[in-house]
This record gives sequence, C-alpha cells and structure tokens, in this order.
Amino acid sequence: MAEPSGPFVVLRDGADRYLCYCRPASGPGSAATVYVTDALEMWAARLGGDPPEDGVAELRAALGRGAASLGLRDGAATLRLREGHEALLLPRLPAAEARPQLQALLFAMTARVRDLEERLEVLGTLSYSPEKNTFQSQQPILPGRPQPQKEQGCWLHFASKKKDPRRVPH
Repeated sequence: MAEPSGPFVVLRDGADRYLCYCRPASGPGSAATVYVTDALEMWAARLGGDPPEDGVAELRAALGRGAASLGLRDGAATLRLREGHEALLLPRLPAAEARPQLQALLFAMTARVRDLEERLEVLGTLSYSPEKNTFQSQQPILPGRPQPQKEQGCWLHFASKKKDPRRVPH
C-alpha cells in the first residue's frame, strides 16, 4: 500500500470539516486515488487522466491553491475544482476498507510530524523535555540583533543609547 501524499487539505461542507489527500498509484497501470475523510467515514475515487498522473498533478495543484470545494449528499462526496473542471464523485468506502486506510493515514501523518520535530530540533528551534513530556519553542539567535536578558521575572531594557563624549548638551 503506497503512503498517503499531500497536500493534506482541510475542506468544509457547512460546519463539518474533512481531510482531503491523494495516494499515488501503487504500480504501473494503476491509478492514483483521492480520499476524503472526517476520521469516522471515508470516501474515495480513482483518478483518471492521460496519463493517470496528470489527474493527480492537477488535483494536487488545485488543493494546494485552495481551489476545491466539497459537498456530501446521499452517502457520496463530490469534490469540485473551482476552475470549472468536472466534479469528482467519491463513493463512501465500506468500513472494512476504510479502517486500514484511516490507519495508514494516521501512521503516515505521525511519521511526518516526527520528521518535522526532528528537523526543528536539528535547527535548534524546538527542544523536547522528557521529564515534562512537552515541547518548548526556542527563538533562534540572529546575528546583529540584541538578545533580551531575564532578571527577576522582568525583561531588561536592552536597547540603550551610548552617550557621545564629544557631544555637549545645549
């Protein structure tokens, strides 16, 4: 089973939110699939096109630009690209088929989050405290910018003017 791939986009249908994403083709001759889920149910459809990856690239581009809308009616989802393309009808998957897809999505997103956390740690902008089981953000030190000093819970004024001894007040 191929890993889900982005963009991962949250679409709305009224007040309800749905996650939309693609899964690339698993091999030659197979088509990519677009999925929509509310984490309880899942809708899916294979993407066509000439070649099939053209449909995936077009959908990804539209999702990345925020140029898609979603509607749910009669157990099916309709994904419409706002650029005047045809709507894509996504039938609801049976629970037995949706469960492994949701599980694959959950673990793929968890791996991406962990990868991002590791990258931030390398950059020094995030530190993990195992004792507190929390992440703490640290501002990167930028050259040429004064760094604030903490003393007794107050921020000291770090922007001070130096007096020019040659300058005489009038």
